[in-house]
Amino acid sequence: MENKNRCIWCEKDDLYRNYHDNEWGKPIYDDETIFEFLILETFQAGLSWYTVLAKRENFRKAFDNFDLMKVANYSEEKMNALAEDAGIIRNKLKIKATVTNAQAFLKIQKEFGSFSKYIWGFVNGKPIDNQPKTLNDVKATTPISDALSKDLKKRGFKFVGSTVVYAHMQATGMVNDHVMDCWTRK
Repeated sequence: MENKNRCIWCEKDDLYRNYHDNEWGKPIYDDETIFEFLILETFQAGLSWYTVLAKRENFRKAFDNFDLMKVANYSEEKMNALAEDAGIIRNKLKIKATVTNAQAFLKIQKEFGSFSKYIWGFVNGKPIDNQPKTLNDVKATTPISDALSKDLKKRGFKFVGSTVVYAHMQATGMVNDHVMDCWTRK
């Protein structure tokens, strides 16, 4: 393993390091990937991100490779089958919320032209760089995540509290919370 300065949270193992080095905090503008992260963040609510990340491939398989149209049209039978799938987090409320969120996602796409356009509008289309010196400088929520959470809830989304929304913003690069000495900033 090469010797690089990284954000301390990712030093648990190679799964976390790979996610940190190659995905976390990189701006994502395509709706398909934004939707994937939204599903994953929905299931992360109240759990560790590591738990979700370790099951990510199982989630891909279980949720039809995060196909928005398919997920939005899941039947009660499909949701019940997902609740029995040991490869994912078997929380019936989160499974139902995923279908509800897919339907709300489609409505936003129709209204704004893309979900990306909608969500990135909360940060004026460009990442906010918080330049934290240490992990202690990284917040769990911000006024922007509060506003986005509130708007998503108003539009029918579930499991999108401000902490979950802020984690989504970090994951999709809407905010850069890599610590200042992290190699990804070089």
